[in-house]
Amino acid sequence: MPSAKILEGKKQAVIALTEELKSAAAGVIVDYRGLTVEEDTELRCKFREAGVKYAVIKNSILGFAAKEVGLEGLEEVLHGPTALAYHTDDMVAPAKIFSDFAKEHEVISLKSGFADGAVMTLDEVKQLAATPSKEVLIAKIMGSLQSPISGLVRLLDTIVNNGVEIADLVANKGADAPATEEAPVVEEAAPVAEEAPAVEEAPAEETPAE
Repeated sequence: MPSAKILEGKKQAVIALTEELKSAAAGVIVDYRGLTVEEDTELRCKFREAGVKYAVIKNSILGFAAKEVGLEGLEEVLHGPTALAYHTDDMVAPAKIFSDFAKEHEVISLKSGFADGAVMTLDEVKQLAATPSKEVLIAKIMGSLQSPISGLVRLLDTIVNNGVEIADLVANKGADAPATEEAPVVEEAAPVAEEAPAVEEAPAEETPAE
């Protein structure tokens, strides 16, 4: 039978892990058997760079902590060597990093995963791993938001550096537009009045001499 000291140590470990799981946005439970020391170090480094917490956990301690936070059904996969990777903010990072690493190191296998306080199926974990990372999504959103702003900034920069006045830009814009050809004005000539035919005077009648 374990001593009181050992039992107290396990109790404290369960309490500490329970608090960690409560703050976790998502995580994965993996079987790390087969990894070399170098490969394990590489995986830990990738998790650490992404802010993912990773540790080898005893199945009994993880089982008790999972029950405390309502991760029902997780105990079914808690057998053999078990490691836990989770993030307190990024829901995608743990699954994505593991998935990318497993493509090159097939000896590591996924046991289960959880997100937002619920246990996920293996297919759901894979779907989550295929989701763009938080940084990529933010970059896409910021890029779409900054497109009009960047155009305005470039315009203002041109004005400041080249001493261009707004009025000049407007004037140049107008000057660049193709001029509209005016239709030639056709002056209508006044109609020439036809001269009336000359009226021949009737010959004067000669008065007979008396």
